[in-house]
Amino acid sequence: MTDLDELYRTESRRVLATLVRLLGDFDLAEEALQDAFVAAASQWPRSGVPANPRAWLVSAGRFKAIDRLRRRARFDAVLGDLAALLSEHPEPPPDDSVEDDRLRLVFTCCHPVVPPDAQVAMTLREVCGLTTEEIAHAYLTTPPTVAQRIVRAKARIRAERVPYQVPPLDELPSRLAAVLRVVYLVFTEGYAPASGADVVRAGLADEAIRLGRVLSTLLPEPEVFELLALMLLQDSRRSARTSADGSPILLADQDRSLWDRSRIAEGAEALARAAASGRIGPYGLQAAIAAEHVKDRTDWPRIVALYDRLTEADPSPVVALNRAVAVAMRDGPAAGLELVDALSGELSTYHLAHAARADLLRQLGRIAEAREAYERALALTQHEPDRRFLERRLSSLSTDSA
Repeated sequence: MTDLDELYRTESRRVLATLVRLLGDFDLAEEALQDAFVAAASQWPRSGVPANPRAWLVSAGRFKAIDRLRRRARFDAVLGDLAALLSEHPEPPPDDSVEDDRLRLVFTCCHPVVPPDAQVAMTLREVCGLTTEEIAHAYLTTPPTVAQRIVRAKARIRAERVPYQVPPLDELPSRLAAVLRVVYLVFTEGYAPASGADVVRAGLADEAIRLGRVLSTLLPEPEVFELLALMLLQDSRRSARTSADGSPILLADQDRSLWDRSRIAEGAEALARAAASGRIGPYGLQAAIAAEHVKDRTDWPRIVALYDRLTEADPSPVVALNRAVAVAMRDGPAAGLELVDALSGELSTYHLAHAARADLLRQLGRIAEAREAYERALALTQHEPDRRFLERRLSSLSTDSA
């Protein structure tokens, strides 16, 4: 018997994406998805798991939606017409452009009629299945705010009659930047979750890479290959980033034999294709930094130089923090600490900034200040593996100061 919980975790977003395309309504598709899984829980123990569970769930969800529309049609004649139209097409219509409903859903969530902050929230909720609480934590806001953004975005899509499709080729370039941004945010939530018990959410990281590959085929622009290279090179160290007890392992302590060489090769090839254009953007610079991190010997001066270029191209406090850490590796902890301290105001609620500061203070022998910084980082994190890591750092600090 297939584990329905596991099936829901791995397939529910794919089923939802197809139901959105077939039904043309997010809320109706959500209801149909839940109805389909309830039906599976009832029928599969008696009749057995179908050969293609995902197709079964799509079909069941679609018929459940028709039933819902018919019941509602008693009060609304328009819904009756829609139910009749769906019933006249027993088989889902063929795709018209790209055989990927989730990519179609990403483009829908990133349509220009949807405000940028709502684009991200809606994609993470509808395409990736994150809860409103998880999204709110990742973006330092409240669950009601996230919920309101998503509700308004759905209403806007419905009011503007936004089609559920990948746009025509001539419209793709103008829509691409928003989609790449969201795909990378999906990957980031998989590669470094903001909360929860996992060091890596492999399903999200894999899905973002898959979407990146589809996009590179659909629109082979340098920026697409830059993002694909970045995701592949970062994810190549996945197996080496987690210890047996589920705690994070820093780069310097990783078993390099566990790095995924095929992903490193694919990432390097994608980066080379992007570089052939003669220009390099923010994703490309980050990919070049990631490429340095998967070499046998880390070239910190080159990494600092790349961060200098990234700071000019796409400045942010987090980029500045990462550059400060690289400077510390090149020039020593005092140089890095001076740069980290300069960011204290902008990153006062970012636990990794306090953790980085604590590490530098520890290296300088300023143990009392390091303890205070680790405790501040602990108070701010909601990520269980990071919490265990920081607690061990604090314990080792007691040993260092003994």
